[in-house]
Order: sequence, then C-alpha cells, then structure tokens
Amino acid sequence: MMRGRTIWWEDGGVGLIEQTLLPEEYREVVCPDVLRLVKAIKRLEVRGAPALGVAGAYGVALACKNAPDGPRDAFSRSVNEAAALLRSARPTAVNLAWGVDRVLSAIQPLSDPADAAEKALICAEQIADEDEETCRRIGSHGAALLPDDCTVLTHCNAGALACSAWGTALGVIRSAAEDGKNVRVISCETRPLLQGSRLTAWELLRDGIPVTTIIDSEAAYLMQKREIDCVIVGADRICTDGIFNKIGTYMHAVSASYHNIPFYVAAPRSTFDPAHRMADIIVEERGREEVAALFGRTTVPDTVPVVNYAFDATPFSLISAIITEDGLIKEPFDHPWLMP
Repeated sequence: MMRGRTIWWEDGGVGLIEQTLLPEEYREVVCPDVLRLVKAIKRLEVRGAPALGVAGAYGVALACKNAPDGPRDAFSRSVNEAAALLRSARPTAVNLAWGVDRVLSAIQPLSDPADAAEKALICAEQIADEDEETCRRIGSHGAALLPDDCTVLTHCNAGALACSAWGTALGVIRSAAEDGKNVRVISCETRPLLQGSRLTAWELLRDGIPVTTIIDSEAAYLMQKREIDCVIVGADRICTDGIFNKIGTYMHAVSASYHNIPFYVAAPRSTFDPAHRMADIIVEERGREEVAALFGRTTVPDTVPVVNYAFDATPFSLISAIITEDGLIKEPFDHPWLMP
C-alpha cells in the first residue's frame, strides 16, 4: 500500500517508490548517497517535475550529510559537486535545478557544516510539504473548470507519483471527484515507457476513479467522436512562449485545438522559467533501447536509427489555461510570472 508521500527522508537517505516496477510490483527503495539518487532520477525510478524538485532538495541534504568532515571549504566543494550531478541528471525539467538551488541558497550563509546539514534537511522537508499543499490548491482551482459529468484525457503521469503527494493534472481530477463530480479518465499509454498505462491507470484504479487506457495515437479519433470533454496534462518547464511536457503532449494539443476541446496545463509556479523561450531549452534524448525493444522482443531492426526525445514543446496558442496554485493564467499569457 502506498504511503502518504511518494518521496521522503528515511534513516539518513532519500526514500522513494521504484516506479519502473509498477504496476506489477510496489517497492520502496532508499538512496543512501547522491550517486544512487542520480541513478534513480536517470532511470525514472523517481520522475515528474514536482517530484524531481523535491528529489533535488533532498539530494542536497543527502550531500550535506555525507560530506567529509573538515573545513567549510571542503564541505562546500563536496556539496557543490553533488549539486552539479543532480542538476545535470535530467536537463529539461526545471524543478530539479530549482529544488537544488533553493536548498543551496538556504545553507550558503552558514559557516558550520553541521548547521548547514541541519538547515538543508529542514529546507528540503519544507519543500516537500509545500509541494503537497501546492498540488491541493492546483486541484481546487482546476476542479472548478470541469463539468459535473465529463471525460478527461490525460497524458503520461502527473499524479501523486510525479509529486510528493496528490498530483497536478491528476490532482485536478482527484479534487473534482472529491467535490462530487462524475469524472471519467482516458489515460494515454505514453510510449515508450508507458507511464500512462503503468502509473496513471494504477493511481486512479487505487483511488476508485474510472479510468480507461488507450494507445497514444487513438486520442485524436476519440476527440473526433466527441468522447473527450477536455485534456489536462502537467508540465516539466513553462517558458515565456509555451510549455515542455512528455513527448506526445503537442500532438494532443493540436488535436484538441482542431476539435475545439479545452486543453489545460496544471503546474506549480516552481515549473515556470521566465528566463527562457522554448527554443533555448535542451530537450532530453533518451536511449535507443527504450524504443527498439518491448517485452523482451526486438521491435526495430538493429541497423535502423531511433530518435527518442523525452519531451516536446507546446505553444501557448494551443493552451486554454495554465492552472497554478494561485489561480488560472489564460490568453494572452502576459502574466508577470511568464515575463523575462
């Protein structure tokens, strides 16, 4: 049974749910050092923008705990090297670096390593607590957008597993169901790693919210048949001209726009990047093996190349509203949070 949080501090390490094993197996692991945590981030044992922010924060606390005894300069060097490893683990999602840098800023004025380590953990725990409260507020604002009886399409996983608790896109759905609305969910499988079918469907089934999984390329046809009332997705980075989210999001946004279906993005302010446009961002490319094999079978001939972007970019022109913890941002998307 899943505990209240999806990432936590345990016995001097960072505890998390090993998401690559779901839905077949639920397993909790503890990362005793930053190298193991970075591996977990790269392997997608922990994933999702808000969760990565919490992971980055706990990672700095872990680096402080494991830093060698000695003068403050040696402590700082060790922690900063660990922070650089954490930041680079997944370059497209802005929350990871945000969580790392927020804890680093909190400990920077402290001269005693022991005080810095204590402060780092306090700050990381605060970030985890804030994330849950933020998701609840996003859920409340977003639930008001949903009809009393509706079918919602979502892509990838923007639920509790992608945050410390509750979720962003799924938080909206959970809040609507909590308000008594009759919400049904269509979960895109989300190739190549199937976060929609493995994780989103698992979460919603556990919560008793009706969910049906479809292949990604089926979504446009269901929109054409008027079987989808709105689309809600999360975001890994929100720039001044659009959002980055799991690959396939842009395709759904184009289809929703063509069929006049509302397309909502649910994300915390920590995901906003007012310093960059979409063209500035390095989009993570993942390994060939994620596409070239499935269920133990080769699915692409060995000599055929594969392009495997993890994220895509969706311009504001295709987005009906961004749902944040402080309310909605709509066209013309000139909110100060989005301005450089």
